[in-house]
Amino acid sequence: MAAVVLVGAQWGDEGKGKITDFLAEKADCVVRYQGGSNAGHTVETDHEKFMLHLIPSGILYPATLCIVGNGVVVDMEKIIEEIKGLQGRGIDTSNLRISLRAPVVLPYHKKLDELEDQSSHIGTTKRGIGPAYADKINRIGFRIGDFLEDIRFLEERFKTQVEYKNRLIREIYHEEGFDWRQLLQETLEQINWLRPYLADTSLLIYDAINNNKKVLFEGAQGTLLDIDHGTYPFVTSSHPIAGGACVGAGIGPTCINRVLGVAKAYTTRVGEGPFPTELQGKDGEMLRQRGMEFGTTTGRPRRCGWLDAVVLRYAARVNGLTELAITKLDVLDEFSTIKICTAYRYKGRSLSEFPATISMLDQCEPEYIELPGWQQDLSQVTAYAELPVNARNYLARIEELTGVKQALIAVGPEREQTIVIDQLYR
Repeated sequence: MAAVVLVGAQWGDEGKGKITDFLAEKADCVVRYQGGSNAGHTVETDHEKFMLHLIPSGILYPATLCIVGNGVVVDMEKIIEEIKGLQGRGIDTSNLRISLRAPVVLPYHKKLDELEDQSSHIGTTKRGIGPAYADKINRIGFRIGDFLEDIRFLEERFKTQVEYKNRLIREIYHEEGFDWRQLLQETLEQINWLRPYLADTSLLIYDAINNNKKVLFEGAQGTLLDIDHGTYPFVTSSHPIAGGACVGAGIGPTCINRVLGVAKAYTTRVGEGPFPTELQGKDGEMLRQRGMEFGTTTGRPRRCGWLDAVVLRYAARVNGLTELAITKLDVLDEFSTIKICTAYRYKGRSLSEFPATISMLDQCEPEYIELPGWQQDLSQVTAYAELPVNARNYLARIEELTGVKQALIAVGPEREQTIVIDQLYR
């Protein structure tokens, strides 16, 4: 048995799509376990670029079963659009399965997300993710399987819920609502289109693990965007951490063998909230341009800064990381000096652990160590021993500061630009 959870070890956008795609070649099953169309994974292969949002990154391998788990909130319009887009580029999507238990993102969720964010300033993607998860927790949302039941059972409940949302939209925000009959009809048509892909995915995953298949669980966003363990309230509405894989896929914790954390060789984040190592000057802009740091889903420029080892130690703890994959090491090629944050300075004292409150984090200043850069092109390096000494020293310092060994190093966006130190699937 080999079940690996792949998680973002920073604020998301760590390059999980590339690492998932790289590992999916040897995986029998790839499972997306949380998030929604607010996530964006970019996969590059054979000089082609694929922007994925809801569909697991393993979809480019026809023999790999790709599962959208029950922890994902599914915008059916978006996933149909994504399936059609892949098919139009010659990608076979018959290996895709979507959980019958997955909550549905409806147009009123997206409308409310947009309207509510105008006052909260959290910086959501306006994709309806938060409102859909809120309905799930409030037990008033709809799951995909609901729309396969007797329509007479569903109709009154659907009407009541749409009319309730309409009151919020009209009375609080003075905007137009939705026609519940039209919305129900559109939803039923979408469900019918997706019918061949629908399944009890928890059973599929359990059977795969029970039959010693190689299963990869793919998280969206990152550790510091987790609803419980992230920089609340500037977080997502689900659990990107490794523990979320069990709930979002429908399997027990004893099924998991390894947890791979993905981290950039520096740090980025999108949206609002404290970011201790953020760089405002030319170094930050250099990271942004060299790393092409613009959101896959929104196109928003990402905030950039030096690597934060305090964040990585925290991610190692809450995820139980067994290995790290370091991505975008090549982005640092031109820097003569590179910094790593090893601790925070808070009210005159040094903190080695990540603060539990946002107000405390907002007052933290980074304490840095400086390392010499390598100022060489790493994009063609294929083996760890071929890396410049200063690059290897930088990676060794990260391992020393985090206490987590490295399994993969990425020196570019394409599959072949990946240095393998440890095979995840043996």
